[in-house]
Amino acid sequence: MDSTPQRAQKNTGTFSDELYLIPRWSVAGAVLAFAVMQYIFWIVLPAHRHHPGPPVGLRLYFSISWSALAALYVLMIGYISRDSPRRGMSLRLWTVVCIVMPGGIGAVLYFLLRQPIISICPACGAQVENEYHFCPQCAWQVTPCCGNCYRSTRITDLFCVHCGHDLASDHPPARLHAFTK
Repeated sequence: MDSTPQRAQKNTGTFSDELYLIPRWSVAGAVLAFAVMQYIFWIVLPAHRHHPGPPVGLRLYFSISWSALAALYVLMIGYISRDSPRRGMSLRLWTVVCIVMPGGIGAVLYFLLRQPIISICPACGAQVENEYHFCPQCAWQVTPCCGNCYRSTRITDLFCVHCGHDLASDHPPARLHAFTK
């Protein structure tokens, strides 16, 4: 698999949109990890004891918490395997880091060091970070912005919400005129 970033969909930034990044193999692996941990706590461990085990409530607490942690670990590996190419990061490197580093430290490192989401300029095909308003290669306007304060605006706004500037006087590119009428 190559390390070129995939074109990002329109990022609304909601939690439910991020959940769709978790692949089905990861969900199946999480269910399997949860079931295996339950099997270990309720079948394997009690069979190897020669003395009475802990109270049922404590055993239930430990079995559910360790099973949930194992399932979450598998889900995080699946999420990172889909999120890293979207951000232009190495899929293999971050998957190995998340698997090898114990206790979820690899996933924490990923979330601390991950790059912003990358999209593609429709005019020249260059990689453009999502917070850029103009392509650094061809100066194509990638996202709508205010002509006065240069902050992001919605494509349907008539006035800038930050400075009150009349956006109709900015003469946006022809591709944005269809949305302002």
